[in-house]
Amino acid sequence: MKSKGWLIYRKQDAKQNNSFIRWFIEEAQKQELSLQLIMREEITTGIIHNKQTILIGNKPVHLPNFAVVRTIDPMLSIFLEALGVKVHNSAAISEICNDKALTHFHLNKLAIPMTDTIFLKKGMKLPEDGPAIPYPIVLKEVDGRGGQQVYMIQNRREWETSLSAVTSNDMIVQSTDSIQSGKDVRVFVVGKEIVGAVLRASSTDFRSNYKLGGSASWYPLHNNERNMIQSIIRYFDFGMVGIDFLVTIDGSLLFNEIEDVVGSRTLSAVSDVNILEKYVSLIKSTV
Repeated sequence: MKSKGWLIYRKQDAKQNNSFIRWFIEEAQKQELSLQLIMREEITTGIIHNKQTILIGNKPVHLPNFAVVRTIDPMLSIFLEALGVKVHNSAAISEICNDKALTHFHLNKLAIPMTDTIFLKKGMKLPEDGPAIPYPIVLKEVDGRGGQQVYMIQNRREWETSLSAVTSNDMIVQSTDSIQSGKDVRVFVVGKEIVGAVLRASSTDFRSNYKLGGSASWYPLHNNERNMIQSIIRYFDFGMVGIDFLVTIDGSLLFNEIEDVVGSRTLSAVSDVNILEKYVSLIKSTV
């Protein structure tokens, strides 16, 4: 009997990722897994009659063997795991990697090089002369993704303006000293394997995201870079993630963030690597 799984998306994201979803389901079929697309909006979780319960369309449902959660929802992942469903990425990975401050905290324990980073809460009283690191700085909401909720700040006036636009209670502020603007490296990881790396660049924006108009090219990792990435991989129990690094003026890499719900547009654009074949194989080995 085939192991059954849910591929969970929010409706809007599912529309934007239709081809990726079809590819995912086809790869699962090739490897004798049954994968069903489930919209997050259809799922109800809660305690009903003193029992942890999941409903689909407000009706009882047989739970799958595994779930691939392609939306940022750590509580959903925790709930599924509590009911015996194997979740990819795990609830622990979802919780850490979707909080930029928490991610930097963990990566610092591994002595991974990173730019100066300050953790702040909205509403905190700030020193009159601004943050503890000099301008220009970058302000990020800890739960932002895709280059959204990110602000380049040159002075105190822009700092105050950006703070008024922030919707999250938690933020990080980062130094831009020695960083090449509009350039980063994304490393694609499946399980314990480095699948490949892509250099993303933009000549019009300090953000290099492909969705925002940046370009992409294959990036050959050096041995010291691979060793650094392997130390991250050993620490975490990844399913499929993207580990992003800023590029300094001298070309070295500084840790930036880990993308939990990572796509593969850039990797597919610059290589013939079938990352979903690898990911489905990993999922199959766990169920």
